[in-house]
Amino acid sequence: MGPGGTGSGWPLAGTVLVAVATSLVAGGEDCLWYVDRNGSWHPGFDCDFLTFCCGTCHQRYCCRDPMRLLTERQQRHCLAF
Repeated sequence: MGPGGTGSGWPLAGTVLVAVATSLVAGGEDCLWYVDRNGSWHPGFDCDFLTFCCGTCHQRYCCRDPMRLLTERQQRHCLAF
């Protein structure tokens, strides 16, 4: 089948394209302060250009993998809950 047909990889390719575009826009995004699973407080830190905050609510680090991106909005959501 052609592009966009049933069973084609185009929906996945579109998702990957959006993730890569997001990563380019989010390059240099900061990791906000957080509390780890042991209750220890960690200060926020900046990520270098073309890297962004990755991880979970309880563990954060800088990376280049758009699938691990943790936006500042998501981080603020962690703080609320």
